[in-house]
Parts: sequence; C-alpha cells; structure tokens
Amino acid sequence: MEILVCVKQVPDTAEIKVDSEVNKVDISGAPKILNPFDANAVEAAIQLKEVHGGTVTALTMGTEQAKAVLKEAISVGADRAVLLDDPLFQDSDTFATSSILASAIKKLGNFDLIICGKQAIDGDSGQVGSQIAEHLGIAQITLVSKIEVKDKVIVVNRQHDDGHEVIQADLPVVCTVVNTINTPRYATVRSKLAANRAPIEVLKAADLPDLNLGIIGSEGSPLKTIEIYAPPKKAPGVRIKEETAAESGVKLAKMLIANKVI
Repeated sequence: MEILVCVKQVPDTAEIKVDSEVNKVDISGAPKILNPFDANAVEAAIQLKEVHGGTVTALTMGTEQAKAVLKEAISVGADRAVLLDDPLFQDSDTFATSSILASAIKKLGNFDLIICGKQAIDGDSGQVGSQIAEHLGIAQITLVSKIEVKDKVIVVNRQHDDGHEVIQADLPVVCTVVNTINTPRYATVRSKLAANRAPIEVLKAADLPDLNLGIIGSEGSPLKTIEIYAPPKKAPGVRIKEETAAESGVKLAKMLIANKVI
C-alpha cells in the first residue's frame, strides 16, 4: 500500500507573544514544531503500513528549516521524505499551497491514500487537504477518526458533533484526520540518529512541469492578508451577588433595563 502524508512545520502557538503596545502578534520567538494534527496523520499512515505493507512518503513545503519535521516523520517510520523548497512558493495561500502539493504528489507516484491533519494550528483554515483532493480529482473524507482498508476499499469513521458516520470509498482517497484517531508514537534515540542521516529529496518549481506558476506565491494567491493583530481585551464582567437569588434577579433586571438591553 502506497501512502503519502502531508506535514507542516508551524510555530508553537503556546509560545506566541502579543505586543500590547502595538496590539500585534509576534511569532519570532516561538519554536517551530510539527503541526500536532499532522503527527496524528503520520501515525495513521505508519499503522496502516504495519498492517498492509508498502511505503509511507512524507511531504512538506517550506525552507531548509522544515527538514526537521520530515526527519521527525522518518524517525517514527516514514520511508521517504520530500521537501518543496523554492522562493516562488513563499507566501502562498491555501489554494496555492494545495496546488503545489498536488503537483508534487502527481510527480512522486501513484498513491493509494493521502493523509493530512484536519488543519494546521497556525492558520486553522482546514482547507488544504480538501483542495488537494480537488486538484487530483479523487475522493476526499474529512474529520476521520478511524481508518480501515480492505482490498481497494477504505472504511472510515467520520467525526461530527453527534457521534460519527461510517463512510466507504474506493481508493485512491484523501483523508484529513482528527487528533482522536490515535496517539502518536515517540521516536527512539536510534531512530532519531538514523533519521538525521536519511536523505531528503528537494523539489523546486522547475521540477513540477504541470504547475501553473501564475497561481502560486504572494502574487498568484487569490487570498491576501491585509493585517494580523491580537483581538482586543474584553472588558471585565459584572458579578451580581445579593442575599437571595430573587434579589440578584431583580438587580440584574434593573441593570438590563437601565442599559436598554431589555
């Protein structure tokens, strides 16, 4: 079974700072990590390989620094790692990014299954996986919490607010997975050392002959970021605590009337 998993290097959102003087988000000091949902995607791919055999290819787009997340994928069981690194790719929005990834996937081979995390924690758009499927013209199943493969058919649980749906589709398929699908394994010291020595293939825009250069990068992306800022702090609430619940209710009603809420 040939599986490709898309991964992304993102800033650790727990370490992002807000400059209160200018009300701007500062990510310069935040360490770069593997997107947590993509760690679940990698684990799902490795588990399927352990059952069905085959290979797992990890693919990411970024700079030289992004090799770290590919090495992390190799350290837990991925067989091949590919980095898309070209100045022409910089500042691509989700549509441009998915176009680049889809072109690379076409070049790299015929995959039975493509797995992505449901979203990246830096942008939270949750669009790239679905867009890859559209570019490739294959089926997609989002918010997957369980995967089983039987012959050339995939059966998954799709998570939603009231439980889950059981969906079946013929391969090839793109799946985006949620974090309840598994618990990512830890790499060993030996596997980390081996991953550091593993070759990482680098592809440029020129290596993707079917890629439309007019729709990538900052110039080609249809989505433009005008401004990034931290949300304003909310005003403190008012606590009403009278001797009895009835008295508290009366006071609340008077306040709402005074402020023309009711």
